[in-house]
Amino acid sequence: MPADPLHSAGTPQRSTTSQPPSGSGASAIEVRRSSRRRRTVSAYREGDRTVVLIPARMSEAEEQRWVTVMLDKLAAQESKRLLGDDELAERAERLSAQYFDGRARPTSVRWVTNQNTRWGSCTPSEGSIRLSHRLQGMPEYVVDYVLVHELAHLLVPGHGPRFWRLLEAYPRTERARGYLEGVVAAERLPHLPGARGE
Repeated sequence: MPADPLHSAGTPQRSTTSQPPSGSGASAIEVRRSSRRRRTVSAYREGDRTVVLIPARMSEAEEQRWVTVMLDKLAAQESKRLLGDDELAERAERLSAQYFDGRARPTSVRWVTNQNTRWGSCTPSEGSIRLSHRLQGMPEYVVDYVLVHELAHLLVPGHGPRFWRLLEAYPRTERARGYLEGVVAAERLPHLPGARGE
């Protein structure tokens, strides 16, 4: 995503670069503080770096909170560019190499529209992985978690201790599980009359 000229006005008062939280997708985060920026916070990708623009008066705690918020926002925007089955298979291959030394080798990885009660499924005997279309548009780390989960089933079919030890390799497992649990909980909320202009 190119730099937004509206967000690059003014000389930054202070700029810091740090390593991103695990699994964020960028290799470094640069926080630029500007005295001309009053309230708004914005972020964009610049190569393999994420630049977060914040007001100069922000505390360190506020900075950390906003960096996390903006990384999640960027990840959600990027994952809205829908991946096709080929890209999904390439992603699974990369994740297998990264977390399982390439040992999990699916024969097919694809989106399906007939999984409304589960996020993904795997048939180890066939080597096939299927992801629910409901994951499309969710943050990348959530889609990656579901892929890693299904890849792990190619190595360990059940959900025993050995399976969960494999998943410990993926650093955003707990966060992704929390996200998915939140989605399920929201779907169970009662419909409120009058919402959304009804």
